[in-house]
Amino acid sequence: MKAMVLCAGLGTRLRPLTERWPKPAMPFLGQPLLRYHLAVLKAAGVTEVGINTHHLPDTMAAVARAECERAELPLHVVHEPVIQGTGGGIRGLRDFLSGEDFLVFNGDILFPVDLKPVVAAHRESGAVATMVLLPMPEGEKYAAVEADAGGQVRRIAGYGPGGDGLRPWHFTGVHVMSPSVFDFMTAEGPEDINREVYVRVMQAGLPVRGHAVDAYWSDLGMPSRYLATVRDVLEGRVPLQALGKDSPLHGLKDGAAGAWVHPEARVAGTVRGPAYVGAGSVVDAGATVGPGVSVGPGARVGQGAKLERCAVFEETQVSPGESLTEVLAWGPHRVPAPLAGR
Repeated sequence: MKAMVLCAGLGTRLRPLTERWPKPAMPFLGQPLLRYHLAVLKAAGVTEVGINTHHLPDTMAAVARAECERAELPLHVVHEPVIQGTGGGIRGLRDFLSGEDFLVFNGDILFPVDLKPVVAAHRESGAVATMVLLPMPEGEKYAAVEADAGGQVRRIAGYGPGGDGLRPWHFTGVHVMSPSVFDFMTAEGPEDINREVYVRVMQAGLPVRGHAVDAYWSDLGMPSRYLATVRDVLEGRVPLQALGKDSPLHGLKDGAAGAWVHPEARVAGTVRGPAYVGAGSVVDAGATVGPGVSVGPGARVGQGAKLERCAVFEETQVSPGESLTEVLAWGPHRVPAPLAGR
C-alpha cells in the first residue's frame, strides 16, 4: 500500500518558525513531525510514501529523505512551483498512487492512530473515499463533515447534497482513497479535495464514507496548539505506545514526575517534570526548566534562566536570567503561545 503526506503548505500561522522549516519538517520533542506520520503509516501496512513540496522544498525533501531512509520506506517527491491545494496536490502524485487504494495524511497533525481497521472498512465498503473522523472538539470551529446514520458523508463544510438526520463530525486530515477518485479531479489547477472533489463524487451518487475513531488528535498549525500538544505529550495524555521506537520518549529515563532528560544532555540546573531535555542540550547551574517545557537538541539554557510552559527549539540560546512562559523560542525569536482555556 502507498501513502501520501501533504507537505506543501505555507505555514503562515507559525511564522517565523516556518521560515526555517516546513510544518511537517518542524522539530517536535527532538525529532521531525514527519517521523510520527511515517510510524503510523508503516504500522498500517504502507510500504511506499510520496510527498508534495512547495514552501522550502529542498528542506522538506531532505528531511523526508532522511526520515524515509530511517523508516526503510521508499520516497517519491513531486514539487509544486504553484501551490495546488489538497486536491491538486494529490492529483500531482497520480502516477505514483494509481493502481490500488492509498492513504493521504495531513503533514501538520499529531495523530497516533491505528489505521488498519479504517483501511479494512474502506476496502469492504467499496467507497470512492473514506474520511477518518472524530467527534467535533469542544469549543473549536472546524468545518463539519456531516454524515448519515449509515456513515455516508452527505455534506462537507456546507457543500454537498445534504439530507435529513445528519450528524456533524470533525475531519482529522486523514483519508483512504480508491484510484477512482482521480476521475473526479480537474485536469489542472488548484482545487480542494473536500469542498470540490468529494462534492463531485457525492453529486454523482457515489459513496464517500466517514469512519469514526477514538484517538488523540491535534493540529500543530498555530503556536498555541503546538505548545498545547507538547504539554499533552509530557503530561501523558497522548498514547505513544503505537509509535514504538519513534516515540520521542523512547529510551529516555523518567527522572521525576515526567522529567525526561536525554542521556547526552548536560544538566547542572533543575528540571521539573513534566519536561523534556533533548540530546546535546545544556541547562546551566541555577537555571530552572519546567514544568511543561521542551528543550530541543543542542539548545542552551543560561545560568539563572527560568522556563515554564514553553518550547525551546534546537540550537537556541536562552540568555542567563531570561524568563520564558508560554512562548516558542527559536534563535532570537520568542513567539507568544498562550495556553489560556486549553
